[in-house]
Amino acid sequence: DGLKPVQRRIIYAMSELGLNAAAKYKKSARTVGDVLGKFHPHGDSACYEAMVLMAQPFSYRYPLVDGQGNWGAPDDPKSFAAMRYTESRLAKIADILLSELGQGTVDYQPNFDGTLEEPQYLPARLPHILLNGTTGIAVGMATK
Repeated sequence: DGLKPVQRRIIYAMSELGLNAAAKYKKSARTVGDVLGKFHPHGDSACYEAMVLMAQPFSYRYPLVDGQGNWGAPDDPKSFAAMRYTESRLAKIADILLSELGQGTVDYQPNFDGTLEEPQYLPARLPHILLNGTTGIAVGMATK
């Protein structure tokens, strides 16, 4: 799917919260809390920054998160508001990444404490890595 683990977990947690593209917006702090508590026990700021990048139309060609509030500006991408002030839901393209998830198309793995399961990959019907590109240590290939 071309996603970093934190990105995949954010998208999956948002889908579990029912935050598809047609849903009402929900506070970003709620999403980050679910991601940290259920799937990604790391710092909240790193998780929120990953979510912000997925919502910024100047960072992603096709944003995966549809946000309301201050998500930064092209000349200062780190100027986004705190997670308690922003609201989010999945973008339509993220719904496409999740559309075949419940059909047994991907394997699941236990979460960090073994109480829940999460998908190893998302059954992406779109070549996300080619559409949005990515760089970083958890990618395996770099694109721009």
